[in-house]
Amino acid sequence: MPKEEYIKGRGAQKNTKNRFAQFSNELRDDFLEFCRMEGEISVSNKTQYLPIFPKTIVNKVNSPDVGMNYSLNPYQGCEHGCIYCYARNTHEYWGYSAGLDFERKILVKKDAPALLEAKLKSRSWKAATIVLSGNTDCYQPAEQQFRITRACLEVFLKYRHPVGIITKNVLVLRDLDILTQLAQENLIAVNISVTSLSEETRRILEPRTATIKKRLETIRHLSENYIPVNAMLAPIIPGINSHEILNLARAVSDAGALSFGFTVVRLNGAIGQIFEDWIRKTLPDRANKVLQQIADCHGGSLNDRRFGIRNRGEGKMAQQIKDMAHLARQKYFKDKVFPKLNTELYEGYKGGQLKLF
Repeated sequence: MPKEEYIKGRGAQKNTKNRFAQFSNELRDDFLEFCRMEGEISVSNKTQYLPIFPKTIVNKVNSPDVGMNYSLNPYQGCEHGCIYCYARNTHEYWGYSAGLDFERKILVKKDAPALLEAKLKSRSWKAATIVLSGNTDCYQPAEQQFRITRACLEVFLKYRHPVGIITKNVLVLRDLDILTQLAQENLIAVNISVTSLSEETRRILEPRTATIKKRLETIRHLSENYIPVNAMLAPIIPGINSHEILNLARAVSDAGALSFGFTVVRLNGAIGQIFEDWIRKTLPDRANKVLQQIADCHGGSLNDRRFGIRNRGEGKMAQQIKDMAHLARQKYFKDKVFPKLNTELYEGYKGGQLKLF
């Protein structure tokens, strides 16, 4: 019987069952054989953009493990297809799978800029850094078409409100004009994700992301324009990129990053199934070793829900990663300081001219 082919350009290789759905579906071999004989496509691999209309856009982040208090996500789902992405599980809340659906069904929030402005105009709102994006990449390919992130940045600049960005896409440089203006008043911080220095590793882990060379160039370009950059060397995956910590830290420091952060991978919810299916198809020779080492960092499980522990792990492997990160900071970031963003300007712009009366 025929088997499904490896889906190039995607991270996940299947759709897992939505835990909230009563029913599920599967691609049976007889159906795939029928499609082959009839010359039909069993499932389209084309990305779909689906508009949604949330009532609010700024999210309060309650987790003590995440270095942010508020986030804003212009898109749900992410075409980058990073196989390890913790955000995959959130797609289930929208009725989709955390697997291929997460990469192929992108939910677009066209009203995000207007909702953000309404939030910043609220009398009860006090300035606090809002991060684009705490969940899915705000500069994923959809941004080329919809330009929602740029419109949000224009709102932040209008109200002189601090904003952070997390991305692994060079499209951030498109908005250098706005970022430079924000940086002049210490209102912007950019986090660039760099997971590996190996293009082969990057291609299989993060199939639709910018190359490593381009990401380092992005750090350099932002830094040369006095925009502070923190590099996210995350996640660290034992047996895949854990040996690269020192080299990664040196590369991002040389490019101009002022600091770096890291996490130890954890495969929560459906991501465990997705990752295991992926690694057995992509790296079968080391699949058992990698899965075991990940579990060793989380008390014998691929998942870890313990606040304060889940992102850094525990045990010998996790301690080795922590020690290497500490050494990297001592070697390559000893005299660097990441600035604290300015929250003082916002009140003067919040009410516009009405504040004069």
